[in-house]
Amino acid sequence: MTSTDVPRTAGAGRHETAQRLLDSSAMLSYDPATEVDWETPLDKDFHGASPEWSTLYGTSYWAEMSPEQQKELTRQEAASVASTGIWFEMILQQMVLRDFYAKDPTDPAFQWALTEIADECRHSIMFARGAAKLGAPPYRPRKLAVELGRIFKATASGEAAYAAILVAEEVLDVMQRDWMRDERVVPFVRTINNIHVVEESRHMKFAREETREQLEGAGFLRRRINALVIAIASYFIVSSMINRDVYKHAGLDTKRALREAKANEHHKSMMRSSCAGLMEFLGSCGLLTRPALVFYKRANLI
Repeated sequence: MTSTDVPRTAGAGRHETAQRLLDSSAMLSYDPATEVDWETPLDKDFHGASPEWSTLYGTSYWAEMSPEQQKELTRQEAASVASTGIWFEMILQQMVLRDFYAKDPTDPAFQWALTEIADECRHSIMFARGAAKLGAPPYRPRKLAVELGRIFKATASGEAAYAAILVAEEVLDVMQRDWMRDERVVPFVRTINNIHVVEESRHMKFAREETREQLEGAGFLRRRINALVIAIASYFIVSSMINRDVYKHAGLDTKRALREAKANEHHKSMMRSSCAGLMEFLGSCGLLTRPALVFYKRANLI
């Protein structure tokens, strides 16, 4: 049993968790404006992410690419992931603000929610500056995802909001833990990943606690409906991480790259293995229903 799975009593456990997270934030937080080396020019001898996480790694196209092309692709893919992170962090902030609107400001959970929002604002600026330094254009999710996100951020509540937050954070967390330790990755990106991993670990703890809290007393129908909502949201989040334009900006044949990326079993396996703990948690909450599994499988999360 992990620290995130320790049983707790309602109310008191939530209070204690929020206070611990506030204390942790006070002891260990970063200012990306000063912690990240923004001044040193981009060294193109480095990757932007661990090459094993590239959507083309292990394909015949990857084998044909020069080392310079491979590095450029990973830089563009890292920038795309960062841009998707900004998009979802903006959704996250609005959902959390709505949830805590007019609640007790003396509650540690209320204060933690504002702390998390402040973290996300700094992370978004950090990701934006990082993507720009990687030489990437402003990658954005496709229009359908943007419009569905607009609806989701305005309507999602309870476990639907917090479990979707958890999915986005956990998928990115596993990738970045690899990238921050990889000496092939350009140093400033490793610093960005380290900052995000440290601070997001607290966010994930809170999201798990809130998901459990919101599900207490939830009826069969509500649980089934929100299980599907979370799965659909997860599909659009994960499928938006790598913008199709990364291949064009890396100087590749977009049609061929998309075709080989779609069939890349190595990348699918990486995604599935990275989400094993997350899927176990969702299953323990009764959120892995048969309709939900359809979308998790389409996103290669299970």
